[in-house]
Amino acid sequence: MPGRFTGLLGGSFNPAHRGHRRITLFALEALGLDEVWWMVSPGNPLKPRRGMAPLRARVRSARAMSKAAPIKVTAIERELGTRYTGDTLRAIKRRYPRRRFVWMMGADNLAQFHKWRNWRQIAREMPIAVIARPGYDDDAVASPAMAWLRRYRLSAAGLRNRGVWSAPALIELRFDPDPRSATQIRQADPHWADGHAGPLPRDEVTHSLIHDRRKEADA
Repeated sequence: MPGRFTGLLGGSFNPAHRGHRRITLFALEALGLDEVWWMVSPGNPLKPRRGMAPLRARVRSARAMSKAAPIKVTAIERELGTRYTGDTLRAIKRRYPRRRFVWMMGADNLAQFHKWRNWRQIAREMPIAVIARPGYDDDAVASPAMAWLRRYRLSAAGLRNRGVWSAPALIELRFDPDPRSATQIRQADPHWADGHAGPLPRDEVTHSLIHDRRKEADA
């Protein structure tokens, strides 16, 4: 549908959990979004590959966690052939020119945002909504990226009321998030991915089957 207000939440989702769902539903309401795409990354350059479950299992865990919510699970980076966030966002904007996008990230990502490739260009692609995360707020505030972005601060109401969205724009969202993390889930259940085995899932944005090529990549 043209003119949809769409949030983009990227991550490994290794696995997806209630914290992902909770921050998404909060951001949907706070920013006045129509839907959010959970972009399950084939591989994050800043995260070790050891301990990363197959893409199929991570997508299926996200599908299970996003049920009955205005969330679409996608592995669009695999289809676009992009590896870095800036390249992905530009490609998405070209493919869906009639949508308006907001990039969503946790405060933990803002703390290391300056390490991302072409991070200033990412900020110029679309507004960024940063969601508070326990234990990371101080690092985020003190980060080089925040020193550059703070001049572009915008309230959530200001974003909702804009006729035309422009970037850079930084929206800070604060609420009481779910303290659990994917790391805790993996430590409690190292074999969690076994529960998400099954047929190839279908991408809820592109509608193509999502193939897991980790074995080919590892060869």
